[in-house]
Amino acid sequence: MKNIYIILLTFILLTPIIVNSHILSLNVLVTTNELNQKNLSLSDFNEIKSKKTRQETSNSTNKNNAPVKFITQLGLLLIIIYFGIKKGGVSLGLLGGLGVAILVLLFRDSPGFPPIDVMLIILAVVTASSTLEATGALGMLVNFAERILRKNPKYIVYLAPLSTFLLTMLVGTGHAVYPLLPVIYDVSFKQKIRPERPMAVASIASQMGITASPIAAATAAMIGVAYKAGITINLIDILLVTAPSCFIGVMLAATWSLNRGKDLYKDPMFLKKMEDPDMKAYIVGDLERSVNIKPSKDAKISLSLFFIGILFIILIALFPDLILPKNNGKTIPMTSVLQFTMLGVGALIVLITRVKAKSISDTKVFNAGMIAVIMIFGIAWMSETVIKNNETYLLSLISNMVKERPWTFAIAMFCVSMFLKSQAATLLVMMPIGFMLDIPVSILIGCIPASYAYFFFAFYPSDLAAINFDRTGTTHIGKYILNHSFMIPGLIGVISATAIALFLSNYVVN
Repeated sequence: MKNIYIILLTFILLTPIIVNSHILSLNVLVTTNELNQKNLSLSDFNEIKSKKTRQETSNSTNKNNAPVKFITQLGLLLIIIYFGIKKGGVSLGLLGGLGVAILVLLFRDSPGFPPIDVMLIILAVVTASSTLEATGALGMLVNFAERILRKNPKYIVYLAPLSTFLLTMLVGTGHAVYPLLPVIYDVSFKQKIRPERPMAVASIASQMGITASPIAAATAAMIGVAYKAGITINLIDILLVTAPSCFIGVMLAATWSLNRGKDLYKDPMFLKKMEDPDMKAYIVGDLERSVNIKPSKDAKISLSLFFIGILFIILIALFPDLILPKNNGKTIPMTSVLQFTMLGVGALIVLITRVKAKSISDTKVFNAGMIAVIMIFGIAWMSETVIKNNETYLLSLISNMVKERPWTFAIAMFCVSMFLKSQAATLLVMMPIGFMLDIPVSILIGCIPASYAYFFFAFYPSDLAAINFDRTGTTHIGKYILNHSFMIPGLIGVISATAIALFLSNYVVN
């Protein structure tokens, strides 16, 4: 392991020196050619040289050194992402900040802009959602979903992903899925249904619900990036495309999951485990049931206030000119609306109910949300810095392909999302490129479902939780890493959702 870190450090320190040396040699060559061709005097030569040295490296990138610089910085970004994923938690964000420092201090690039608006939206939504958990209102939602699952166990493969999808749509984060996963396992096992069938697609659905949520950071990221590009995108237009397309994608993935794998009691690996008395006791052991838990008055109040907040956001999206004041002739951006509405909802819950403010910051949703903020802060900032300082080369590289086949932009987004572990971060990185390439807004909105691809390596917390909660071991990481339980339902869900979204956006988006 020490050798790996030594190699990484050597790469980080030497690469910018090599790249800058390459740039310097090219500049000297150009200057020498000018001197020979024009027969300039020594004073003229020194004047030319001083002019060239005054130019910043980031602004002097030419056709010869641009590929070298971009490939080097892309390699650095991938190394940062690799070690960030390996270390887990907030490491990806911290290492992203280190990457920005390397790009600025060693490559002499100017830093990009961190996604402040999206980070503030995540903070606001997570804080409001955390008040739900602290008052027991989130438990009410989970309890309601559990009742449906236990009353209709035969339809668990459809109802499980539907429940997680809707739960994410309502609260704006996929991290609300964790309390439902043991319930899904318990119901499916007692029905002798292979737990992998509902659990894998339920985890996928919990993430696909993000871009279909009116309060998720991903949808806000799309609106925010467009606003900076001088384009107004309505939240309702996004939801009219993403909500039905992602829902259909989830249902198609669930349909495929109906008969995936061997039936539980015909699976030799499961039967072998059942031969061990201790393992059998672990697999068969009853899980905690929460169906009969009675919700408190505070939980009901906070859930009502939260839903009113969501309804208020939707009303503003429908009638912004009627509800919002004008600022220098322009309507207040939707990103600001999401921020003050969610903070306001959280404040009302704290004032009206008996919830303690300290308990809000102790919730699981708050912890997961803060990790997401730090992660997006660092890695999205580094990605934006790389793109900003290689913008000309990137545009020349992909402009022809994207102009001829604009839908291929979805493939690029999918590939980026594999590593970023965040749909909001993916949209923050990729959508500015889409606007620079003049891709039609309808196509860009249709590509939004493709911002979810981090199921590809099955390292996301909800996927790992599904694996851990499945005591039978049917939900698994494959021997060859990529042949895991989430790959095929994820591909079916995302590809079909993206195709449907691209179709719908032509009719919905003006």
